[in-house]
Amino acid sequence: MTSDVALYSILLSFLPIAELRGGIPYAVARGAHPLAAFAVCVAANALVGPLLYGFLATVHRLLSHWSVYRSLFHRLVERSRNRIRPQVERWGYVGLAVFVAIPLPFTGAYTGTLGAWVLGMSPRKVWLAVAAGVLVAGVVVTLVVVLGIGALSIFVKRV
Repeated sequence: MTSDVALYSILLSFLPIAELRGGIPYAVARGAHPLAAFAVCVAANALVGPLLYGFLATVHRLLSHWSVYRSLFHRLVERSRNRIRPQVERWGYVGLAVFVAIPLPFTGAYTGTLGAWVLGMSPRKVWLAVAAGVLVAGVVVTLVVVLGIGALSIFVKRV
């Protein structure tokens, strides 16, 4: 994999909407070996969990000095936490990993980490669950890309 393909694949894997669904297909389309694309993109996307969690915690700590923020946060987040607490207690970190593993828009490392932070889940366990989900999503996306390209060869004549 060339350095520019790797760089763009990493950047795509960091984007909230694209994540692995953008990084892996881009790398493979640019000639990267599927396993190399998988490794680079999964590693980049797995970093989203700890970086985003740390960012959210820092911003929250800075803004919590303002009473308007504390009041708004308490009203919105605490109400959501109480509403979803039974499902979180039932499925916990396994549910988070499964949610992140589904390679669809609005499911992934960003949404999973944001939801886990809002729910007050343990950072280390969140990072592990997000990494596990990213790994599974990477396998799914890589298989779809590899099998999809193979399926296209039926319809496209190579010169």
